[in-house]
Amino acid sequence: MTSLQRPRLDRATGLVGLAAVTRTLGGALLGTSLAVYVGRNGSPVAVSLLATAFSLGIILFAPVWGALADVTGRRKLILVGTGVGATLAVTPLLVAPSFAGTVRVGPVGIAALFPVAIRGLYAAFIAGFGPLMLTVASERGGADGRGKSVGSFNSFRAAGAGSGQFVAGLLLGALAPTELYAVIAAVSAAATVAVALVDTGDSPPDPDADSLATEVRTRLLPPAGDRGHLRTNGLGWLYLGLGVRQATVSGVGALMPVYIVTTLALPEAWMGVLLAFNPVSQTFLMYYLGGVVDDAGRKPLITLGMAGSAGFGLVVAAAVFAPSRLLTAAVVAVGYVVLAVAYSAMWTGAVAFVGDVAPENRESELMGLASTSRSVGGVVGPLLVGGAAELAGYPAAFAAGSVLALGASLLVGLRVTESAPAAVRGGTASSAD
Repeated sequence: MTSLQRPRLDRATGLVGLAAVTRTLGGALLGTSLAVYVGRNGSPVAVSLLATAFSLGIILFAPVWGALADVTGRRKLILVGTGVGATLAVTPLLVAPSFAGTVRVGPVGIAALFPVAIRGLYAAFIAGFGPLMLTVASERGGADGRGKSVGSFNSFRAAGAGSGQFVAGLLLGALAPTELYAVIAAVSAAATVAVALVDTGDSPPDPDADSLATEVRTRLLPPAGDRGHLRTNGLGWLYLGLGVRQATVSGVGALMPVYIVTTLALPEAWMGVLLAFNPVSQTFLMYYLGGVVDDAGRKPLITLGMAGSAGFGLVVAAAVFAPSRLLTAAVVAVGYVVLAVAYSAMWTGAVAFVGDVAPENRESELMGLASTSRSVGGVVGPLLVGGAAELAGYPAAFAAGSVLALGASLLVGLRVTESAPAAVRGGTASSAD
């Protein structure tokens, strides 16, 4: 079967995988450690602000880095430059690690704003990694193998995220904050070296660009007559669905480290293992679902994945009723496996969809917009769920937030048209606007 054919793990694929693993490993270490440090002395809102700041960085800069790469053709230069910036963004924590939530003034805390700012600055730099590297993976797969190639890349990223969350649970109890932040900075630097070795498929600058600034601005804010690509097969509706679904997952996920170690009273080492269930499961699921996306089409996996994301919030909310610590951990683990299946199906399908419909020289830009649309939900979701948790507690807030993911699935099911060449009847794209 076609779905069992996988990209050969040659040197080029290995280098892409190394860059993906190390970059995601560093981000997972930073996000998990900051959430725990702030959550120990802060409120759910303070922890949620970390996720909001990260999402804002992605929103503002992912499409910028994507557009710059498309206009200049210099993907590697942008990836290396932003990698250096991400490493430098972590270094203030080496000087002032004690700022992580030690002062509480009002619902957030003045000192908590320092790690929030660092998290946002870090996101602004790594925002370019996903869109540009997804474009590299998409081009390597071509029209017939795009899902497999993207799935392989995403499985490497999931391996890095799983490793980061697992190791964070171990290091939080073994290292002082300064030492842990030094490890994160070293991993970020290693990721920058790794991406410098990747063949990113750089191309000549866009010959139609009048000037770099004008072209980037036009792509980010297209005039009314230059928005047709957003209507192809309902691409704009897909972006909206990605954002709404992400509000559920980011809202619940931002509070999970604190929920696990405080409300559920599980040890920090257990927390690291539980958080790793999602990305470790994705490591295998992304790899194999890429072939399913090529065979069955993009839309079925996108809609089912969005609907399945609602199950994550409902399952982890139920963990509070488990009668023992072991059963509590088991329920949380099941929730993360549900999320892994749902996200792997949705994101692999969505990235392949964007690759199908993107015009020439605009793929990185549209990949960046996919990350941006998710990050809009990443801004709104933690604030909504964090506020609800302040009023009604974590389980009720998690259950309420799950409604958003169900709405996203319905929206995409009604407004998006299949894009896979083998699945589209008649072989032509259509508008769903």
